[in-house]
Amino acid sequence: MAVAGSHPTRPTGARRAVACLVAAGALALTACTGDDGASPGPSSPPVVASPATPAATGPSGPATVQVTDVREITGDLDVPWGIAFLPGGSALVTLRDAAALVLVAADGGTTDVTGPGADQLAREVVPDGEGGLLGVAVLGGGADAVDVALYATTADDNRVLRGTLEGTTLGELRPVLTGIHKARNHDGGRLAVGPDGYLYVSTGDAANPPDAQDPGSLNGKILRITADGEPAPGNPDPGSPVWSLGHRNVQGLGWSSDGRMFASEFGQNTWDELNVVVPGGNYGWPTVEGTGGAGEGFVDPVATWATSDASPSGLAVTDEGVYLAALRGERLWRVPLRPDGVGEPQALLTGEHGRLRAVTVAPDGSLWVMTNNTDGRGDPAPGDDRILRISLG
Repeated sequence: MAVAGSHPTRPTGARRAVACLVAAGALALTACTGDDGASPGPSSPPVVASPATPAATGPSGPATVQVTDVREITGDLDVPWGIAFLPGGSALVTLRDAAALVLVAADGGTTDVTGPGADQLAREVVPDGEGGLLGVAVLGGGADAVDVALYATTADDNRVLRGTLEGTTLGELRPVLTGIHKARNHDGGRLAVGPDGYLYVSTGDAANPPDAQDPGSLNGKILRITADGEPAPGNPDPGSPVWSLGHRNVQGLGWSSDGRMFASEFGQNTWDELNVVVPGGNYGWPTVEGTGGAGEGFVDPVATWATSDASPSGLAVTDEGVYLAALRGERLWRVPLRPDGVGEPQALLTGEHGRLRAVTVAPDGSLWVMTNNTDGRGDPAPGDDRILRISLG
């Protein structure tokens, strides 16, 4: 494997313990930590893969791939979280705790985003624990100006903001969806525009698990809205933004070319999940963690991992596989796509770059992978955090 601009294999270090209190309804959950620092379960339970929703035809990838090249695009990023490519080829990156945006060019050049919207973020975003300036999505536009959506934690809630980016200047932001409960843990935060053109929003249970089963709550859900924040046409309940429920903390969203929607989800202390999301589907939290809920009317995940091996955050889907950035697991997981489901997960980059927060497909077809060692739970090396360009063969 050719590696350019990377750093040596990282040593394993102690992580900061993060305590939290999780209220439970009918189910008592006695062990609780941050999403990517779960209480130790079995040291290395087997990875489990199961069929996804069958498709008549669909993408299919090889059982395994090889990493052929790793190159550093940029470094010295302060707690980066979200990433979205602009029409011109640069990437817009959110910095969680600084409540700031930077533009990263394909050659690694980094430029701060300024303007009224940037000033507004500095005033209104209140980083706390896992909250702050989180997800970003490009809603549309051209080379000169694009509309963007941002997921931000304020003094009162988590919310989705919308504004226009012209060059490196962000115009005034307006809230399009408010009232998502916030907490130090389980804030969700991923934004993605689906193949249908609507905006999908992942939320966490904000440390109150029963909200995940409450259809009237925005928490513990995947939401589907218009660019103006209204429930999107075709939602299970026409008057509600809820697309699916029963989630603990989804932080990865993506679609395969045959239309399957995938989501990565943090487990409590045993199983992390990759789910195929169907409209109106109930994914079982807090009644079920991992598989075993189908008999009770829940949707089972298509792949599970021990929390020590994954804690998956961002997710990207290519023509041949689903890629998940693992925080606690410090690796990039690949799940091969099959026309009728998924194949056996494969671990890549294990322990080489520390905690991984996000992965996305770049315009040239490579993967850009974002590390997250400066978030208070990692062991930062000089130059962290980084964006790495990964080539596969």
